[in-house]
Amino acid sequence: MWISDQWKDYEVIDCSDGEKLERWGRYLLLRPDPQVIWQTVRSDRRWHQLNAHYHRSSKGGGEWEFFDLPEQWNIRYKTLTFHLKPFSFKHTGLFPGQAVNWDWIASQIRQAGRPTRVLNLFAYTGGATLAAAKAGAQVTHVDASKGMVAWAKENAQTSGLGDAPIRWLVDDCMKFVEREIRRGRTYDAIIMDPPSYGRGPKGEIWKIETAIYPLIQNCTKLFSQDPLFFLINSYTTGLQPAVLAYMLGSAMKKYDGVTDAQEIGLPVSSSGLILPCGASGRWSCRI
Repeated sequence: MWISDQWKDYEVIDCSDGEKLERWGRYLLLRPDPQVIWQTVRSDRRWHQLNAHYHRSSKGGGEWEFFDLPEQWNIRYKTLTFHLKPFSFKHTGLFPGQAVNWDWIASQIRQAGRPTRVLNLFAYTGGATLAAAKAGAQVTHVDASKGMVAWAKENAQTSGLGDAPIRWLVDDCMKFVEREIRRGRTYDAIIMDPPSYGRGPKGEIWKIETAIYPLIQNCTKLFSQDPLFFLINSYTTGLQPAVLAYMLGSAMKKYDGVTDAQEIGLPVSSSGLILPCGASGRWSCRI
């Protein structure tokens, strides 16, 4: 398991009975988590000192209950700064479990010691984009949501990357990749963090089970002659690490590299155990 254990501004304090108690900077949030199927004693007093609580509805979705929380605040991860603001479906605009991937991305780019062009698909609010840009890469950031791309730009500004070589695009990721193939564009590294289900800016439907492998295959047509890495992240239960490893290994077999896949996890302060939060598959060249 790859564990995001380098946070200072974020912490999973405890988790029990379908919910996790988190510290985001100096604010305490209680949010649902489907992985938390155990019922351990909620002994930490901070369970009762919340700044906000997201209540899940039995009909699907849910709503936030705010006690004392600003509309927006910032947290830092190493040299990166992120804007946070609670919105629909329990989200805050950041997935802290991805920090271990941000570190890996940065290390791959720095160790390569050469100009690197990175394509980040389903790029959300830009955690991986900023990590790659901070390490010196040129990045193309693609997401179907105009609001998320704008949010990512804000994160770049606050992280001191306002003038970094980042191309910001609002587009359907599958169609964008197809157009890039026709244009003859190439990239040294590709990152993707696809949703289980979603819609593009023009109503295009995405279902990960049927769409992910054709997209991976198309992405291999965008690699330069000397690709650096390919990273795929998934929160979908059916896409276990072994599935990600098999798809990457099959798609990248013509290149000389190494494939690995693991669960992603966050440490839980109260128990010393690890809360799983998705899986990632990584292909990297032999440096």
